[in-house]
Amino acid sequence: MAGEAAQPGVEPLAFARFLDSSPQPFVYGYGGRSLREMREREFGRLAGTVYLDHAGATLFPQSQLTSFTKDLMENLYGNPHSQNISSKLTYETVEQVRYRILAHFCTSPEDYTVIFTAGSTAALKLVAEAFPWVSPGPESSGSRFCYLTDSHTSVVGMRKVTTAMNVTCIPVRPEDMWLAEKQDAAAAGDPDHQPPHLFCYPAQSNFSGSRYPLSWIGEVKSGQMRPVSAPGKWYVLLDAAAYVGTSPLDLSVHQADFVPISFYKIFGFPTGLGALLVNNRTAPLLRKTYFGGGTAAAYLAGEDFYIPRESVAERFEDGTISFLDVIALKHGFDALENLTGGMECIRQHTFTLARYTYASLTALRYPNGAPVVRIYSDSEFSSPEVQGPVISFNVLDDDGNIIGYSQVDKMASLHNIHVRTGCFCNTGACQRHLGISDEMVKKHLQAGHVCGDDMDLINGQPTGSVRISFGYMSTLEDAQAFLRFIIATWLHPSLSQPLLPATPRQAGAPPAEMEAQNTMPATMDRGGLSPQEDALADPGVWNSSPTTVDAVTLCLPLLEATRTQQTPSEKTAGIPGGGLGSHVVTNLYLYPIKSCAAFEVTRWPLGNQGLLYDRSWMVVNHNGICLSQKQEPRLCLIQPIIDLQQRVMIIKAQGMEPIEVPLEENSQRAQICQSKVCADRVNAYDCGEKISAWLSRFFGRPCHLIKQSSDFRRNPRRKHGKDQPACTTATLSLVNEAQYLLINRSSVLELQRQLNRSGENGKEELFPMKDLISRFRANIITNGTRAFEEEKWDGISVGSLHFQDACAWRTSAPGNLLDFPMV
Repeated sequence: MAGEAAQPGVEPLAFARFLDSSPQPFVYGYGGRSLREMREREFGRLAGTVYLDHAGATLFPQSQLTSFTKDLMENLYGNPHSQNISSKLTYETVEQVRYRILAHFCTSPEDYTVIFTAGSTAALKLVAEAFPWVSPGPESSGSRFCYLTDSHTSVVGMRKVTTAMNVTCIPVRPEDMWLAEKQDAAAAGDPDHQPPHLFCYPAQSNFSGSRYPLSWIGEVKSGQMRPVSAPGKWYVLLDAAAYVGTSPLDLSVHQADFVPISFYKIFGFPTGLGALLVNNRTAPLLRKTYFGGGTAAAYLAGEDFYIPRESVAERFEDGTISFLDVIALKHGFDALENLTGGMECIRQHTFTLARYTYASLTALRYPNGAPVVRIYSDSEFSSPEVQGPVISFNVLDDDGNIIGYSQVDKMASLHNIHVRTGCFCNTGACQRHLGISDEMVKKHLQAGHVCGDDMDLINGQPTGSVRISFGYMSTLEDAQAFLRFIIATWLHPSLSQPLLPATPRQAGAPPAEMEAQNTMPATMDRGGLSPQEDALADPGVWNSSPTTVDAVTLCLPLLEATRTQQTPSEKTAGIPGGGLGSHVVTNLYLYPIKSCAAFEVTRWPLGNQGLLYDRSWMVVNHNGICLSQKQEPRLCLIQPIIDLQQRVMIIKAQGMEPIEVPLEENSQRAQICQSKVCADRVNAYDCGEKISAWLSRFFGRPCHLIKQSSDFRRNPRRKHGKDQPACTTATLSLVNEAQYLLINRSSVLELQRQLNRSGENGKEELFPMKDLISRFRANIITNGTRAFEEEKWDGISVGSLHFQDACAWRTSAPGNLLDFPMV
């Protein structure tokens, strides 16, 4: 099945065929419970969205929040450290939740204690600080801290604590554990009189989804298997955070000493709450230095006297726990059981989806037989015992070269598919699967790559991968939508035409209205600019003296002419030369509202931040987060028109009455707010309730229009590793990175040829020139140059105006389809 190549034009592997051809039975869904009805009822916010990042954070059902908020409204919960009635109710409810957690993991208070923490990372830090490490000395070689190299950053970070105590830290490769020979436990001597060691490993890799044997717990603790050869008693920390989100864990069988978990990985809500499950036989060994509120049985303020509480949980839970979040867990357990029937059902369902997607991906081949993806896994997804519902991969081109994960992520976003990219806070697994040496990691850092950025390829070497993961509410439709995206984008690029995702407002719209919305052009030409011409000619319109740019001849500077002469390699390749000449500016566009439609002009004043009023406004959600076309594609249907004479911006949209917004703020009435653009903080002011109501009605959700404050300065960023002139005067509006964006029609034409050539029907114009140009959302469109010649320019001149690269403008490279700016 995995070897059958997908033929051009076919759908992903049929699910029925997948089930019939599998040697083992697979389970999809939850018996008599309708998965489709559950999705519609509990996860309506997923309409039109393919969410495949459940390993990052799964989603909460509506009924969980409804039940929780009802609980809060009907009951009075006080501080559990007090002794009043409401406080006692809180304490007893929290204790019931502790029992529920232990029962979920098939154990009891007699064997394990639940210590609530701020998350699994905080639980790991607690173990690192409280474990009874023994430093090496004359009579002892000291403790060993060993961890699997396929571990989360938070596990590896424990070594900073052990190193400070002079404890030997040893990373262990998965291969070393798999090949380790079983030893005679009796040969280890008396472990109770030897230094304690700690071995940490994940039940499931958060990078690849590979699952490591739970049998290692008993084998390491008994001495039958040793991560390293060292006399002493071994304790085991099982990092279960990734594993327990989709699988049951039986601690009555696999009795790890420490088990950190994170609850949002299981329920989706609450976040910022985890727990450390401590084996009661190990708990007395733990040492604690700091003591906080609620942990002391008695202490003196004027003397070094402190007696901890007897309860292990109370001893380690410094301060007041997040008791309302703990109470929310009860409703999480209830919802999970009611919707799915339990963790074993979730394990079977999610693995079936992962196995089907894996089989479909491995079957995809280019016409030359080359695979479309490279999957990083230690198994062939044979069973949920060895593999979780996670697929880590990179997309390849037909020559076997890796396509950067950032490009895949951008294309997925256009299809409203949510994935995770990078190394997922697991550098060890990333290095192992991608073949990245330690030296390469250091060189990548020198090249500017840091964890979590979008620098996906360095000298052709991938710095990370793409990860998809399934949750209990994931459906076959999710998997197939993702597979169709891969097929349409790379096997058949001409089919990759993302549609506007359905929203609750659109779902009920009549077909005619939907068609009108979806066919409205993103860039609207506007004739009859005589009021603008009049306003531009009238100096009284302006408070200052902005410069006006006309659509005139564009001439390259003499310095640039010497760089654009035909090179020897160009002569050999038959590429025509290009010297000094005239290049025409054919179009001028500004985008008053970020991510909305363009406003075309024939002449326009320049301000301190570029074309006057270009990207001066943006639409934000109720939390003040900027909306882009990735989150709200219908932004392109909003048409702003600047009327300089009346000093207003007129905003139009299909099915809405036009509305006007003043061009300048009223300093006395303006409500100042803050937002972010490309990680930069910007000061802005709210444009008022009237336009907010207008936008909210159009988008079907609360929105506001904000405008950058006129007295706020935002400077361009310098790109790492590049020599750039000091731009002391250039300031930015709400643009992403530069004051002006320029594209060359010749470059777009070459791109169009390549796209149409890759289409199934070479005679049909699949990508009209005007549509391609509009996708780049450029300010200045030029003509009369060779394709991609603009990449060599240091600057441009328009009449008496001079624009310097990296300070005030940048060129957009149409040669890279995946670098379309979404601004």
